[in-house]
Amino acid sequence: MGCLSNEPALEDMAIPVINLRELDGERRTETMSLLHEACEKWGFFWVENHGINKALMEKVKRLVNSHYEEFLKQSFYESELAKELGPLTKASEVDWQSTYFIRHQPESNDVNDVPGHEIEFCKAMEGYIRQLIELAERLAEVMSENLGLEKCYLKKAFSPPFVGAEVAKYPQCPHPELVMGLRARTDAGGISLLLQDDMVPGLEFFKDGKWVPITPAKDNRIFVNLGDQVEVISNGLYKSILHRVVADKDGSRLSIATFYNPGANAIISPAPKLLYPGGYRFKDYLDYYTGAKFSDKGARFQTIKDMFK
Repeated sequence: MGCLSNEPALEDMAIPVINLRELDGERRTETMSLLHEACEKWGFFWVENHGINKALMEKVKRLVNSHYEEFLKQSFYESELAKELGPLTKASEVDWQSTYFIRHQPESNDVNDVPGHEIEFCKAMEGYIRQLIELAERLAEVMSENLGLEKCYLKKAFSPPFVGAEVAKYPQCPHPELVMGLRARTDAGGISLLLQDDMVPGLEFFKDGKWVPITPAKDNRIFVNLGDQVEVISNGLYKSILHRVVADKDGSRLSIATFYNPGANAIISPAPKLLYPGGYRFKDYLDYYTGAKFSDKGARFQTIKDMFK
């Protein structure tokens, strides 16, 4: 049957907000600590004062919304999924969304393949993504620093990065209890940066056994979540988190998710500095521990790693 029986979302959990402007001021240490906690305990957060031009963000949203209304909305509601939505719909196999993907790096695809997109949209998206890449690289740098790695570690690990944007509308749904806007998943890549609707909700993240609703965007914020490869490189210190989109009966939700991912041929592995020591005899550890038991544990682990490389 198509009926969904997911747990309701938690309403009272405050999502971390990172003010990037404070990375350049007296509150840098506090802001770095807040970012580290958000990556470690949440895997998702808002960023504000991020440097993305507000007028450009609004223009991109306006062009995507108008394009959907003119060229995609009718075809979605004429699709087999929309016409046959009912108790027999296999909710585990479909998503209630209208979407297309735009590649930017290392090679771009032809946006003209999407009917109705004109030069104005192409130029707006190009400028928007260029600014987003700068934001993603800045986040990669401060995340690397927070992990105790060299500043460019994540950038080098991803190099040359793949950058692409998934443009989606989650159309108004007559029976949201029968289908998900997007089934639960984690993101496969690195850093996801989301420009989302400022009116219609739907995005939810799974934390502490509950679904946490992400409110519509406000105050020019960008929503950020971490992908699987950041979890791998950080040796599990930072998390990629399960998320989903709930279909909405009252409105259509906009989502433009830009992915700053490792390149296709990037070799991914945990940063050696973040790995526990291994391959030693317990007696050897005890011999060292006897003279260093009151020293910092992290420094002790590092010494053991160096001794048994």
